[in-house]
Amino acid sequence: MTESHPSTPPEPVEPAGAGGLTVLDPPPGFPGPADTPEDPEGAADDRTDRSTAVQDRLAGRLSDITSLHEHAERLARARGLTATLDAVLASVAALLGARRGVLVTRMSGGGPGQPVGLGLDRASLGALETVPTEQSLLARLLRERDRPDRLYSPDLTEDPTTGDRLRELAVHLGLGGCYGLPLATEEEGPLAAAVWFWDGPADPSECRREMARLYCEFAAPLLAKQLEADRTLRTTEALRRGLLPDHLPQAPGLRLAARLVPAGLERSSGSDWYDAIPLPDGTVGLTVGSVSGDGPGAGPCSAPGAAAAMGRVRAALRAYAVLEGEDPVSVLGDLELLLKTTEPTRTATAVYAWIEPAERRVTLAGAGHCPPILVGRAGAEFVETSLSAPLGMLACWEAPGVEFTAERGDTLLLYTEGLARRCGPTLHAGQANLRRAAADAPRDVRIDPARLCAHLLAVCPAPDTEPATDDLMLLAARFD
Repeated sequence: MTESHPSTPPEPVEPAGAGGLTVLDPPPGFPGPADTPEDPEGAADDRTDRSTAVQDRLAGRLSDITSLHEHAERLARARGLTATLDAVLASVAALLGARRGVLVTRMSGGGPGQPVGLGLDRASLGALETVPTEQSLLARLLRERDRPDRLYSPDLTEDPTTGDRLRELAVHLGLGGCYGLPLATEEEGPLAAAVWFWDGPADPSECRREMARLYCEFAAPLLAKQLEADRTLRTTEALRRGLLPDHLPQAPGLRLAARLVPAGLERSSGSDWYDAIPLPDGTVGLTVGSVSGDGPGAGPCSAPGAAAAMGRVRAALRAYAVLEGEDPVSVLGDLELLLKTTEPTRTATAVYAWIEPAERRVTLAGAGHCPPILVGRAGAEFVETSLSAPLGMLACWEAPGVEFTAERGDTLLLYTEGLARRCGPTLHAGQANLRRAAADAPRDVRIDPARLCAHLLAVCPAPDTEPATDDLMLLAARFD
């Protein structure tokens, strides 16, 4: 195993020459003045051959530089951490002429994280993770001190410096030569490490090695930014999920299930909520809703601000539900007053349902929200709430509530606009498709609210491949 450590660059040498001119040694292939014959026999042919060879080398070098530039452009266009890691693996493999590779990012404790593979399946990646730390090439490249600037072995199966476990896996996985590089910056230190494999013994040219090194030097600062953005997103998503219930209450005669697929915070400008509130008299309040608008930190790609507002609105709604839960109109009316007073630049859509499980009695009201769906033995139908503007848009919000009694075995579905829009080209078409999908669900799915939620998310795919900009929210309540 060849391990190369960073070396101290040589001291700069003052240029020689009169009048500020520098005398340079001729590049390989070019004769110097003292070497140029006056006119020997065949000199013209020799000069032609040398010129052709130099042109070929220059053309090859230009091709290498062009290839390196194309791979760097591809990396710069990558969006997100996963795409960046995939681009690094694929591009360096192409530059080295390798076929497989593995890359890990450095965890906060210093060890390698979850591996990302190129040409290696999950089983192969898992096997490579069993290599002891003292034998791991990746762990060596992630060291803070004495970190090599590259690792190279022409044949892992025959290299006596590799450990027994690594040689065993090389034989089992068909790995030959390998070449490893760290991705590090002066500010952050080691960020990631990657090793590329050939299927047999290999000796990459110095030119290929240099291109791989230059590419990783270019990739390291971009990777640092992606890692920081990913950490920020993960932290914000964790806080966002913490604003929603971590479990749903279970009342006699009522089974609840919910599904949330949040849109990426970098794309969304709103935030949805769901909640199930056990009330003092044994009844249950169910609600789903969505907050949007131009409050502090809001606007396009402003979900963090909207998520914070969603947490405040949901907490207020829980308090109003405890105080006057059996009157959904009053609950939403109080919420509207609070929203106008404390969140004047935001709006919200919401539906609130008060349920008596023993009597299967449901009273609900909606504010600019999609109508709930009642799934029964005969199919599925909308529970039509009165047409109403979202909360915060009128001088005084009030709309009549709706009351009905569900049959045993019915399931009430509350959902947000994002799910309906996912199910069709327009909001109304999506609502119709969602109702149809619920009605057509197999019986064994309809009797289980958790399976029904999963089924509806699966059969209502996005109409296009564009990333979702709305949360997908679904809350199901089955009357047993």
